[in-house]
Amino acid sequence: MWSYRIVAPYQFERTSIADRSSEDLAEGQVLLRFSAAGVCGSDLPAFRGAKGRLPGDDGRSAAEKDGYPIHEVAGEVIASRHPDHRAGDLVVGWASGFDGLMGLVVSDGDGLAPYDPALTPAEAVGLQPLACVLYACEQLPDLAGRRVAIIGQGSIGLLFSYVTKALGARWVIGVDPVDRQSVSRSFGVDEAVRATSDRWVSQLPAADRADVVIEAVGHQVATLGHAIDAAAFGGTVLYFGVADDDVYPISMRTMLRNNLTLKSGVTLDRRRMLELAGKFAAEHPELLGAYLTHTFAVDDVQAAFELACRPAPERIKIAIAG
Repeated sequence: MWSYRIVAPYQFERTSIADRSSEDLAEGQVLLRFSAAGVCGSDLPAFRGAKGRLPGDDGRSAAEKDGYPIHEVAGEVIASRHPDHRAGDLVVGWASGFDGLMGLVVSDGDGLAPYDPALTPAEAVGLQPLACVLYACEQLPDLAGRRVAIIGQGSIGLLFSYVTKALGARWVIGVDPVDRQSVSRSFGVDEAVRATSDRWVSQLPAADRADVVIEAVGHQVATLGHAIDAAAFGGTVLYFGVADDDVYPISMRTMLRNNLTLKSGVTLDRRRMLELAGKFAAEHPELLGAYLTHTFAVDDVQAAFELACRPAPERIKIAIAG
């Protein structure tokens, strides 16, 4: 079957590997025929040649791992040793080995859920990041009537903008140096700020600080500090995503004096959250179509990742479809 692996920084190679079968399944696992995958920001360090912090990077060179680093996947169940999945089911969720970029994928069934067959697989794969955003929002205080600022308006930041507005946020501020004016309003942004986060926060009046600040940039240390500086007294700061560094220095004086709460964490209850994401998408039928802006064939994986690495105002979610 076809598979991809990273053979050098910024370079994928398509290879042929042995097919997987039902005999490869452990208890609780399923075998999927690949239908689509989503390119996530947390996949990009590996593409650039960095070791990164994804669970699938187990110490070997990324070039030695087939299918890496894709973890957002949609597919058809071919075989199952999980009680909730049957052959023929269309499912979406996590490629638990972070090896979803191949023709047949073995994954933990607890990280998969059925999706509405009215969705294309490329659209359906957006349910995985939506599930993560919904789970993160469950960890926040009630957003009704709150002022929310989201640093980073890429594919995750725009989802946070949409979801926080849908959950009742009074005012949503989206901060990004890339001009997102053409899409920000449709994702619930009331105030689109085109600036780096340090410039924005340096000019932010105390009265305009946010009750909730979400750091949705990732892959850098400084933006977490900017999020803390942008939070109002008694506010909450959420750091979202996979941290590339083990240590992030923050101002404990600011945390203390402003009675702030800092939250982070991985998505738990994955099957429940995927089901919740499906319900949310059904209640907001315009979301996934607007979210998916670029779809590449499996022959164009290289181009998909190259686009993901370039800031582009018109780019939100990139999918790879089989």
